[in-house]
Amino acid sequence: MSTTFFGLSLFLFGGLSISRLAKLLHLPNVTGFLFAGLLLGPYLFNIVPIEITENLDIISDLALGFIAFTIGSEFKLSYFKRVGITPIVIALFEAILAVVLVVIALLMMGQSLPFALVLGAIAAATAPAATVMVIKQYRSKGPVTETLLSVVAIDDAVALIVFGLNVAIAKALTGGNGSVLESLLSPLWELGFSLGAGAILGLILTFGARAFASRGNRLSLIFAFIVFAIALSNRFHGSSLLMIMSMSAVFANLYRDLNVMLEILDRATPPIFLLFFVLSGAHLNLAILPQVGVIGLVYIIVRVIGKVLGANLGARLTHAPENVRRYLGPALIPQAGVAIGLTFVAQSVVPEYAATIRAVVLCATLIYELVGPVVAKMTLVQAGEISQEMALKKLAH
Repeated sequence: MSTTFFGLSLFLFGGLSISRLAKLLHLPNVTGFLFAGLLLGPYLFNIVPIEITENLDIISDLALGFIAFTIGSEFKLSYFKRVGITPIVIALFEAILAVVLVVIALLMMGQSLPFALVLGAIAAATAPAATVMVIKQYRSKGPVTETLLSVVAIDDAVALIVFGLNVAIAKALTGGNGSVLESLLSPLWELGFSLGAGAILGLILTFGARAFASRGNRLSLIFAFIVFAIALSNRFHGSSLLMIMSMSAVFANLYRDLNVMLEILDRATPPIFLLFFVLSGAHLNLAILPQVGVIGLVYIIVRVIGKVLGANLGARLTHAPENVRRYLGPALIPQAGVAIGLTFVAQSVVPEYAATIRAVVLCATLIYELVGPVVAKMTLVQAGEISQEMALKKLAH
């Protein structure tokens, strides 16, 4: 136990120290945290061995829960009355176009259709964590930021559905184990259960929060609901991200003192987020880079093209502001948790390609997570939603 706490302290000190160096290079804190984990973790200098990082994985689940709660709080009816279906259309186009382009590219390389369908489907998933942290650090505000938070939330739901459809087709083509109907219904169950249970939890949380006057008790209540949602989703094979987003969305529309609650969370969660990204960096294994070859390179590049073009096309079709058309796509680059989770499902569908799929996705995660926060910051600065004054202020601190 003492060894685990020692590793925890090293991650905290390392994350804080290297984030200061990152600021000197005008890089987001997230990038510094990731590099701290990479340096301290088991795959580079092994200062904190893998046994300890695995003991701390519960922190990652908790941090993702708080991030999902932050994203869900943006789903206010007043926002959608103002912008209409724009975020939904953009999310559909950026996710589906990424899938289609990756599938086509893999087929042009001579890969089999089942393999192309499964790997292509994983391309739809986007990881919100790093982008959300950049937004929080620089207090980014504006149409691109608003749309981005909505799109990354909807993207998870779209990714699950597209993956389910592609897996069903791949199973039919390969004659794999399990029924096609089961492959189709599984993501629909995950989606429906997660959103429904989250909505119910949101109602209960709203009434529960009104019973407490102190900020500390309200924070503890939200903490308890997030932990319970994670446990519930794990128990019934749902998506904790979607469940907590749904819970937060209902809470945001029914609770009057939402801004006060979010301010409390902003003050309480930085150490959890720091540890989450340092742990994420510790799990990045540089040894997989040589394994991916041309397939990995094509996946990494073509997925980005699909995300950028899809976001631009969706924004044009819905007459979104010019800044949204130009700058939203690059901020959708990061990919992590959901995509890695889908690789485990892929093992049962195309087992002969399981090792390749996992290597490609892990390599893509490594690159996207290191590059993504920097690109997100640059994009939001160019969009005029992070002021130079704020960037310099954060550098000074």
